Amino acid sequence: MKLRSVLLLLITHAAVAAFGFAAGIYTLPLLIAPAAPSTAEVQAQAQRAVHTGQFRRDLKGSDALHWGEGKVNVGPDAISLQGEIAPGPDYKLYLSPKFVETEADVEPLKSQMLRVGDVKTFRNFIVPLPAGVDLEKYDTVLVWCETFREFITAAKYR
Repeated sequence: MKLRSVLLLLITHAAVAAFGFAAGIYTLPLLIAPAAPSTAEVQAQAQRAVHTGQFRRDLKGSDALHWGEGKVNVGPDAISLQGEIAPGPDYKLYLSPKFVETEADVEPLKSQMLRVGDVKTFRNFIVPLPAGVDLEKYDTVLVWCETFREFITAAKYR
């Protein structure tokens, strides 16, 4: 086999392997995600909300793979979403004292944010709030990919 053929085979096989790995990272969370809460469950949680916000796709840090859209409800015991977020691994829900919309905005504020919990579903979610959280100390709900340090979406709720 000629050197050129060997190089071409190596490059094409490496490209297919890289594509397969990336596709696996993207689809694995979809395959292992638990059942999302129903619209009725999210609406029941929304009735208890004291604040609301909106996830939008047009934020500076959002792109084709990192986005969210829908109504966010912040209640005394849980935060819920009636909408969708882009699928991905290791999503965490945070409360932030200031609105953020890029990775660069998150890093300086991370120590002041409250990590609420894991986001495991991508269409609708309900994440319980830890006991004693003062919602007035924060004004923004943030979805953040912890593993890849990626901004997904945020909504200002007050």
